[in-house]
Amino acid sequence: MGWSARDLKPLIGSEVSADRAALIDGRFAGDLCTLLVDRGVLVFRDLDITPAEQRTITATFGAIEGDETGDPLQKVRIDEEGSAEYSAYVANTMFWHMDGAHGQTTPCFGGSFRPIQLAGSGGETEFLSTYAAYEGLSESDQALVDGLHVLYSAPLIGLLAVPDASDDQLAMWRSRPRARQPLVWEHEGGRKSLMLGVAVGHVEGMEPADSYDLLARLRAHAYRAEHVYRHAWRPNDLLIWNNTGTMHRARPFDPGSGRLLHRYTLVGEESIRAPRPDAMALETLAR
Repeated sequence: MGWSARDLKPLIGSEVSADRAALIDGRFAGDLCTLLVDRGVLVFRDLDITPAEQRTITATFGAIEGDETGDPLQKVRIDEEGSAEYSAYVANTMFWHMDGAHGQTTPCFGGSFRPIQLAGSGGETEFLSTYAAYEGLSESDQALVDGLHVLYSAPLIGLLAVPDASDDQLAMWRSRPRARQPLVWEHEGGRKSLMLGVAVGHVEGMEPADSYDLLARLRAHAYRAEHVYRHAWRPNDLLIWNNTGTMHRARPFDPGSGRLLHRYTLVGEESIRAPRPDAMALETLAR
């Protein structure tokens, strides 16, 4: 086969061993992309590559955002001068989220991370399988959440990340429109995932107290340890993740540590879609 993989946890994550040249020329790209969608996270250890080679390997999984408009390399670090856009939202990344779920209809497919400078302590990145979170629900809860939509709120995650926010920060967050999304994404392949990052503030059409109780109960289920893989970074790691089937967050670290990851982001290929009523439900409605 030319490559091998072992599960990092039963429900999420695989460590892949493959020839470096084969990864660069995309020889196994189809099989690895299938594995990525199924497992959520692929980890390649001891892979000594350049940023250009990281870009090439990432591109075997799909089109890279920004390739036609400039340098698509994103420098993930706390540095207002060198990485102002990320630095402004770094506190938010410490909470569970899916990139692009707030207001986009077609979030990014995923991307790659490679550590350039480690934090020393902390700074791990965690990934949560939203497929496993949905599939672990009872049938009655699946039937309940399949029909729900939720509202995303920028002030909600902003205040969690910055409890002592200034009036200017609050005004900036409030200027961002709320977004409506289904609580469950039914994917083209038929699987469903539970989209429940911390920016989800309210279940549409539900009494506030009931909405709060339901979201708290669902989060207690979704955030269970068996759904989560925590990646402790090592030099020469390459990690590729599927954004459409996972949420992720950074673990706290010393802002002065110089922690730096190089990231390339893959263009989204699938639009968020609410579950379609099954044939039995449609028959019941027709009576």
